[in-house]
Amino acid sequence: MLRKGSKVNTTDVGQSYSATGKLLHWGFIGVFAYGIFKQVDDLNQLEDPGFLRFEFIFACAFLLILALRLWVMRGQGSALPQSAPDWQRVAAKLVHYGMYVALMMIAVTGLAIGVVFTLGLRDGALMGFCIAAHEASITASYALITLHVAAAVYHRFLRDGVWSAMVPLFKERSRDQVKATDQG
Repeated sequence: MLRKGSKVNTTDVGQSYSATGKLLHWGFIGVFAYGIFKQVDDLNQLEDPGFLRFEFIFACAFLLILALRLWVMRGQGSALPQSAPDWQRVAAKLVHYGMYVALMMIAVTGLAIGVVFTLGLRDGALMGFCIAAHEASITASYALITLHVAAAVYHRFLRDGVWSAMVPLFKERSRDQVKATDQG
């Protein structure tokens, strides 16, 4: 969330999201990456009660972190400058909310797979549907995350303050700052 009273525009690129917002954003990336690397490779792994329990706990923690992130985001203004075209504002909202829905669905469908497996319905249409929905959620999250990162890089080149609002590295300078340095 933007610091109280702050406004991002093309001449004021020093604005930033709160430390909590940044922690949840970048921390969640770590949680998501961990989920990718520890993924279930074979449904038979769920036969281990300890492993299945861990998967349930991880999926619930994943959902809790997402809910916390959404709660922190509520009422948050956009880091886009006032001059940004309406299509960028709409695209940013669609990509952000789409990412949250896709990420939530990864956890929800993962939990559904675990429940269906626990009920002994390891083969059949229901398990097939749960797995297909899980895989579709993962694919959608990859596509939306790619769009999100591409937009961040695009805004880094624009030097309009969007990059510096969330990314702690390679802080951008406004075009006015660059011109002043070139002339000095």
